[in-house]
Amino acid sequence: MSKTQFRVALTADFYDSAGVARYRDIGLDRLDSNRFRVSRFDTHRPEIEPEQFAGADGVIVLTPRVTARSLSAADELLAIGRFGVGYDTVDVAACTAADVLLFITAGAVDRPVAEATVAWMLALTHHIRMKDRLVREARWDDRSQYMGCELRGRTLGVIGFGGIGRAVISLLGGFGMNPPLVYDPFATAEQTAAMGARLVPLDELLREADFVSLHCPLTDATRDLIGRRELALMKPSSYFLNTARGGIVNEEALLEALLEKRIAGAALDCFDNEPLRAAPSFAALDNVLLAPHCIAWTEELFRDIGRTACQGMIDLCEGRRPRGSINPEVFDRPGFQRKWERVRG
Repeated sequence: MSKTQFRVALTADFYDSAGVARYRDIGLDRLDSNRFRVSRFDTHRPEIEPEQFAGADGVIVLTPRVTARSLSAADELLAIGRFGVGYDTVDVAACTAADVLLFITAGAVDRPVAEATVAWMLALTHHIRMKDRLVREARWDDRSQYMGCELRGRTLGVIGFGGIGRAVISLLGGFGMNPPLVYDPFATAEQTAAMGARLVPLDELLREADFVSLHCPLTDATRDLIGRRELALMKPSSYFLNTARGGIVNEEALLEALLEKRIAGAALDCFDNEPLRAAPSFAALDNVLLAPHCIAWTEELFRDIGRTACQGMIDLCEGRRPRGSINPEVFDRPGFQRKWERVRG
């Protein structure tokens, strides 16, 4: 027998200190008030406290960490919907042990992150940052020092062949680039070939690509995936882009490569320790573009992520498995099944 309403809570960082929504539309209109009761956490804490999960069947999480301690009293909690596709801030094993499903908003971020990646590629190769400065500083005669290059005839290397990586390849289809190179241990040559790309070992991608773009999750397997040895394989004319997670690349090694001009430039949206409380060393470099983990933020992005997160809660309420489930093994656990039976219609 299902309960009257499925209780969905949002973490407090969706709202400012006055309780006003920070974002215009996060898709909450998907949750019919007859079937769902929506609330929010009273306070924002970097790590969710156990009592904050009380009274919720599902929680949509923006930035707080979810740890084993957070889940120590999750007797009624059925699911956590991560607002985005990264889940390195959530202890997946602890979720499973607590009979809690973790799902991400798969697909919702693909287009905006891909657009931002292409924008950064163009900005780097055309020296947009420096050309803007020349005008602001009345240095017109210095313009010949900043000859750019086109994307035409150059090679993209994509690390991670998920939705975002595929969207980047698709968007770049009209630029006259060489066939893209892909590194992903979970992809097949047939999958990449279907998009006109070639699956290669990581070292080959690093040696041949003019742009190395990260689009993989941060896991134990990908932490420090790109270090000094890997950066040394890149061409002096190549660019490095990271819209994934900071821990995938060794920041000290990347800074050295840039300072020593062993690569041409970089664009970084993610850092090891966020949020940054002081300007990073990268900020002193003219061939580096930086963003505070928001380069892809658009009204459409937040709307689509929210709608996808809400759809995950709707699916659970109606007895379906949400898309983007990270620990699907939890569906076979009796404790999860008992909780699910209480809430599904």
